This record gives sequence, C-alpha cells and structure tokens, in this order.
Amino acid sequence: MTKQQPDPLSQRLAACYTGVLHDVMRAAGMRNFVLPRQIHPLDATTRLAGPVFTVEGQPTPAPAHDTLRAWTNLLSRAPSGHVLVIQPNDHHAAFMGELSAETLQYKGLTGALVDGGCRDTAFILELGFPVWCRHTTPVDVVGYWLPEHFGQPVVIGEVTLHTGDYLCADRDGAIVLPGALADEIVREAETAIGKENKVRTAILAGVDPQQAYLQHGKF
Repeated sequence: MTKQQPDPLSQRLAACYTGVLHDVMRAAGMRNFVLPRQIHPLDATTRLAGPVFTVEGQPTPAPAHDTLRAWTNLLSRAPSGHVLVIQPNDHHAAFMGELSAETLQYKGLTGALVDGGCRDTAFILELGFPVWCRHTTPVDVVGYWLPEHFGQPVVIGEVTLHTGDYLCADRDGAIVLPGALADEIVREAETAIGKENKVRTAILAGVDPQQAYLQHGKF
C-alpha cells in the first residue's frame, strides 16, 4: 500500500494554531469556519492538520453483513494524507473505533473528525491516532447505520466542509480553511506568528505592552 506523505501545505498548517488562523480569517471577513465547540480531541496534546475527505450517512437498519461491508468500503475509500470527516447525522452510535483508527493510520491518514460518537478510546489513545468527536459510547454501527455519500459537501454546525478544504484542529477547537484560500490563509498566519514572536520578545525585554503592540501591530 502506497502512503501519501503530508503535502507541504499540511505541514505548514500543522505548525500554525487555531487561534491565529481564526484571527486571520476573521480579519479577512470570513464567517462560519469554526466547528462546534462540543467536538473535541480524545487526546488534547494531539494536533490535526490536512485536506479533508468527507463522508455522510444516516441511521439505516440493515443486516450486519451489509453494514460491515459498507463500513469497510468507507475505510477503503479514505485517501492517504487526508483527514477523514464523517457526518453521521446521528448521536447514538460510535463512528470511530480501534480497528478503524488503526486501519486509517496504516493507510496514512492524518486523523479523523466525527460529528458523533467514538469508542475503544483507550486503544486509540495508545495508537496515537488523532481523533476528534462529540462523545464516547460503546454502541457500534452494526445493523444500524450506512454511509450514503463520499466526497460531497457536509454540514457540521454552521460550517460546510468540502473535500479538498483544509482542517486544523488543536485543543482549542477545529477550523476549516476553504481549499482555494488555504495557502493564502496559512501565509498570513505565518506572518502573524512572526509578529507575535516580535511582540513577545519586546515585552520580555521590558518594552511596555501597548508600545510593543503599536510598534508591531499585533497582540
């Protein structure tokens, strides 16, 4: 199996943080790019960055074999180098577990974000595979849920995500960057981080914080 290495933009995005990305996007007049605060990391020390691949499904009673065949097909479709984003339209079952996380990690995905539940969390934490979710539950998808769409736009909270958009998530939350603007946003964030470092250096050297702000235009 050929694993796709993280693209340079994903690597640069991973060096940013959601706070500075928010400030850049807000200043540019963008709206509805922060995912709901209830979506959180299993491990707050992990970070998540990369292009997204979207999946959407619905609770659909079906034979166990059909649901497992559909779920493994979902895992097969998930492309290396991406963040798997699942909109299950359900807050009852878990849509990420240990075997799925290990499969995605082996395939070279950078992580997963689910607008729903997760299980087997102790195993996933041991794997070190970054997962963001709303809640945990032992309930699985067998006989209960089927995926319907792959690579099509999904809505999470007030945010519409398209395959090819970029996601950055850390312990503060998750932000979606439109694919066409991602490089520009990351460049602006890198510039802002550089200014913040200059302000920090000035303050620690004894410069008044307001003067440091006025000098560098960032705080």
